[in-house]
Amino acid sequence: MDQDGPTPGDTPQDAPTDPLIAEAAEASASSRPRKRGGRAANARRSGPAIKQTPWTEVINCDRPTEPVPAEGVEAIHDAAMRILEEIGIEFLNEEAIDILRGAGCIVDGENVRMGRDFVMEMVALAPSQFDITPRNPDRRITIGGGRMVFGNISSPPNCSDIERGRRTGNHEDYRDFLKLTQYFNCIHFAGGYPVEAIDLHPSIRHLDCIFDKLTMTDKVVHAYSLGPERIEDSIELVRIGAQLSHEEFDAAPRMYTNINSTSPLKHDWPMLDGAMRMARRGQPTIVTPFTLAGAMAPVTMVGAVTQSIAEALAGVALLQAIKPGVGSAIGTFTSNVDMKTGAPAFGTPDYVRATQITGQMARYYGLPMRASNTCAANAPDNQATWESMMSMWAAVTSGTNVVYHAAGWLEGGLCASFEKFVIDCEVLQQFIAYMQPYGTGPDDLAVEAIREVGPGGHFFGVQHTQDRYETAFYSPFLSDWSNYENWYDRGAVETVERANKVMKQILAEYEPPPMDAAVRDELSDFVARRKQEGGAPTDF
Repeated sequence: MDQDGPTPGDTPQDAPTDPLIAEAAEASASSRPRKRGGRAANARRSGPAIKQTPWTEVINCDRPTEPVPAEGVEAIHDAAMRILEEIGIEFLNEEAIDILRGAGCIVDGENVRMGRDFVMEMVALAPSQFDITPRNPDRRITIGGGRMVFGNISSPPNCSDIERGRRTGNHEDYRDFLKLTQYFNCIHFAGGYPVEAIDLHPSIRHLDCIFDKLTMTDKVVHAYSLGPERIEDSIELVRIGAQLSHEEFDAAPRMYTNINSTSPLKHDWPMLDGAMRMARRGQPTIVTPFTLAGAMAPVTMVGAVTQSIAEALAGVALLQAIKPGVGSAIGTFTSNVDMKTGAPAFGTPDYVRATQITGQMARYYGLPMRASNTCAANAPDNQATWESMMSMWAAVTSGTNVVYHAAGWLEGGLCASFEKFVIDCEVLQQFIAYMQPYGTGPDDLAVEAIREVGPGGHFFGVQHTQDRYETAFYSPFLSDWSNYENWYDRGAVETVERANKVMKQILAEYEPPPMDAAVRDELSDFVARRKQEGGAPTDF
């Protein structure tokens, strides 16, 4: 893959037989330009302050970890169907209830019971993968099909850095997090607000925030399902930003929303309203129950997963009843609590297993899956590192397709850390490198290089090494691999301090993606008009 032109490893007899591996190899080859080593290469080095991976499609070729056997999957499925048939889900939305009643579900007030045949018929209509294309079509992402995409932290009310400390979210910090979101190629989509801009009134916050997302990034954007005005305004802003007619917008996914059930066993009015509006416009929804074992779900992890599956499938069934074939995914946010205090715990062994089992169920139903990079740590410290790494391995080993909160999460989601964002992006780059496929052609096996060096020699000077030394291994931008004495003499700078420095360099280097001035003006005019009309109604 590092050679110009065909090599023996590119021939059909040497090509990977697994289609996902073949796709990954093709994506890897297209994203890694050929580089040659030597002094000439040293003279050419220049550019940004950090070395980051190119924008690329990430394909997870590893076989998923499956903690429960096939009969266990069937048992969880049967139990989830029993919840839907015998106990029911409360839909706090009259329109949703009317749709489900018309589809043959049993309605008792706000409680809706669904037969398993209906549920499975609806789930079968949902695609196993779908694309979302933002205003810049080069930033298209695929949800499902062995792909993985990573998004920024979403929705915390606070943010922090080591110089200014912890503070309430504000518009300036929101915009700075968007700059990081756009800068890092390992961040594939702009999820929910990376920090809430509390200084903007809730009635108009969505207008300024979506405007910023569309002008400061060119990646896929998320819109909150928090009432008709917010989702409709967001849809219109995305449509304008991509310069699409209404028919063109409705024809293919251009954005997405994520809704959370109110566990146990409830779907709330505003989120259902937003998801239904998105479905009618052909835009996808991720349905993510928030099931903390021992609190909002059974204390057994399998029981918590079972409840989560029932809640998620109920939402997917509704969306498919509205628009068959609309993109739908299930999310997992199943973890445990500290049984001494009731505080949520993340990145735990139980969290990992719950995510892996949910992955088994997502594959059983043929649906894409979302998980998260979570931790309960209050600072970007060692605890944050091990809990986030556990969360990321949960995503990788479960076959997760969408990783929410992939960069910046602290305090169980209550704080966005600038330094943690940078640290997490280093980790994401390493996972992307980890998922690059290995070839087994003659150049990869390197028998001739071994013959050239022979017993007792070294490989530093052989041409095989010289041709590859710049790209042979992943090179981190944040690690310090120097020995103790050199590290100490340079000021003994620790990881969080290095991340702070990198963050400031990135913000200084940031350049907004291109946008035609007329398009920006049209977006501005829409925002101004909707503000004049009052935006979204509030009671304060």
